[in-house]
This record gives sequence, C-alpha cells and structure tokens, in this order.
Amino acid sequence: MHPSRSLFLSLATVCCLSSVNGSVLAQESVSTEMNLTKEEIAKSGITKETLAKDNNLFIQLATKFLRWRDPQEPFHIAGPLYFVGTQGLSSFLFVTTEGNILLNTGDPTSGPMVEGSIRKLGFRPEDIKIMINGHAHSDHSGGFAHLKKLSNAKLAVMEPDIAQMEDGGKSDFHYGADWQIMGFEPVKVDRILRDGDTVALGDVVLTAFNTPGHTRGSTTWVTQIVEGGKAYKVVFPDGGGFNPGYRVSTDRPSYPGISRDYRKTHHFQEMLEPDMWFGHHTEYFDMQGKLKKVASDGPAAWVDPEGYRKFVVGKKQAFEQEFDAELSASR
Repeated sequence: MHPSRSLFLSLATVCCLSSVNGSVLAQESVSTEMNLTKEEIAKSGITKETLAKDNNLFIQLATKFLRWRDPQEPFHIAGPLYFVGTQGLSSFLFVTTEGNILLNTGDPTSGPMVEGSIRKLGFRPEDIKIMINGHAHSDHSGGFAHLKKLSNAKLAVMEPDIAQMEDGGKSDFHYGADWQIMGFEPVKVDRILRDGDTVALGDVVLTAFNTPGHTRGSTTWVTQIVEGGKAYKVVFPDGGGFNPGYRVSTDRPSYPGISRDYRKTHHFQEMLEPDMWFGHHTEYFDMQGKLKKVASDGPAAWVDPEGYRKFVVGKKQAFEQEFDAELSASR
C-alpha cells in the first residue's frame, strides 16, 4: 500500500470511518505546525503502527485532514434536532419547550465554537438542561466542561465511561497512559446511565444502549422525531470502531472480553432499522453530501437506511479482519 494512502486509512480507522478516499492526502499538505508536504508524507513511511505509537502526530493529522476544528454553519435537521458541531465532529442539539439536550461536543477547543453555533441558531446555550455523549474520548467530550460551566446542565453518562469522563481520560483503557496528549478537561457526571435507560425533556425521549468496544461505555442513542406530521426513527450509533493500537482479539486484548463486546455491539446495531442516522464523525453519514440535497428534498435528505446498513456492516467486517490478523500474527 502506498504510504500516503496508508496514512489516511490509519486516520480513518482512528475515527472509526467506514470508508474513505485515499486521494485526500494527495490534494492537501499536513498542518502548518508539521510543515509536511504530500511528497514528504509519502517518503516518511507513516503507517497505522506509527500513529499507534505517536498520539501527538495523530491529533495533528486528524485535526487537519478530518477537519475537526473547521467551523460548520449550524443547521436544522428535522423536528427538534439541530447540528451545532464542526465540519468533522458532530454535536447535536435537541430543542424542547422545557430546555435543551446536547449530544456530544468536539475536541478540547470546541466549547466556545459549539456555544457560538447554538447562539447563531437563535437559541441560548444557557438553556441546555441535559448533556449526553457517545463515548468519553477527547474528540467528542472535550467541550463538556466549558458548556457545563456556562449552562449548569446535568451530564448523563453510561456507567463504564464515568471514571474517564471525570478524570479527563486518565483511566481510558488505551489512551490513559498518554492522557496529557489524549485527555480533556475533567467534568463531573450527574447521572449514571445503564443499558436501556431513557433521557427525557419536553417531548423528546432518547434511549441509551450500552454498545461497548471503542470504550467500555460507548453509547448508541435511539429516538423518534416528528417533522411535518411524519415520524422518523433516529439512531446515533457508537462503539463499533477500533483505533490503531487496539488489541481486539483474544491474544493480549486491550481489555478482557473486548472481542465479545464488539460482536455484541455489531449484532445489536444490525438489528436497528433507522430512518435517519447520524455518526459522531461527519464522514460517517456523508453530512456535506446530504446537506446539498436538503434544499430540494427537505428532511427526506437525511433518510438513509441503506447507508446505515453499510456503515454497520463495514464496522463488523473491519473488526473481524483485525481479529483474524492479530491471531495470525501471534501464531
């Protein structure tokens, strides 16, 4: 595999992408901080293994190529649901008559940007009453502390992820040893969630399902929203992807039972049949492509059950391939 393509695929794996276009690295240079050109990347031999050993390198590359900090104009999706994240990282706002629910932030710099996006839509971030997440990694939980201070919202987190949310990632099974690079500002959890619990505010009810693997407390959220008299089942899947450096097989696993957790998660997510679905990285659900269709199709632009099926199948296949590769290498 060409080194530059290998690098981008590694970044995509880190972000749990189901598919990527390797040509991106051929079109852009790495961040100005690194001052690398595409030719230098091609010569460098950066691989998945390189990124597994150098989290600082990964953060710089991912931030640039996956647009983690690039501003995105906030927009209405359907019913009470709005997008308030960046071009690369998803953050969702549910607006109700009794206050608002925020699902995810972005990286540790994202708090003010999410706050600004909410205000730009005409809402008050101070009206956030509840905050929830997909999993406790810095690229999704990095802005919670800022927004909690601003709104005094209550943070609800799946039980296995509470420790790393409250210690800023120090107890993460994979990144804890490198928390100074991969961590985020700690934030107090106000409600312990367990599999099947619901979070409700106004007429919005979200059900939390523990779908472990990516972290032990990864959470898939399921809800129903109504737009124009039509009801849509909406799913926010999480937990099915693995990062460079993870050990997902039974040979020296990243944590005991990780392979069982992944298979349970993939099976559960296969059973869901959403109308709309949204990932915590915008490439998952082709946000930019679907946005272009909104003007002509309205909320129907976000209806994509086949895309969801392919996303879950892709995660499952990638896991099984990695599982087999680890066992083969150990023989």
